[in-house]
Amino acid sequence: MTRKFVILAALLLLAGCAAKTPAPRVAPSVPIPAAPRRQPEPPGYAGLTLDALRARLGGPAFSRKDGVTEMWRYDAGACHAFFFFTSGAVSHIETVPRGPGDSADPACLSALKKAS
Repeated sequence: MTRKFVILAALLLLAGCAAKTPAPRVAPSVPIPAAPRRQPEPPGYAGLTLDALRARLGGPAFSRKDGVTEMWRYDAGACHAFFFFTSGAVSHIETVPRGPGDSADPACLSALKKAS
């Protein structure tokens, strides 16, 4: 009796190993959207050195350095401007709130000039 049980158990284990696994489901192909077109930086700021921006707007309200990139934040009323420097010159500008279709709102940048 025990021998029949062992043989039956062995056959069931082998049958379990032989069971076919379902084919993996393939996710539907979704096209990757194109990258948004990058707007040019506002005129008059791109390429300014650290010293030139400090002379134009004064000292920043906040600054941070991460590796080779440095960020300066200026505050003017309800808007904040972020100037990103690489290699010692302004390489990108963003404002909060953002400008219409741009990363930097010209009205915010004008408010910074008036505040300094």
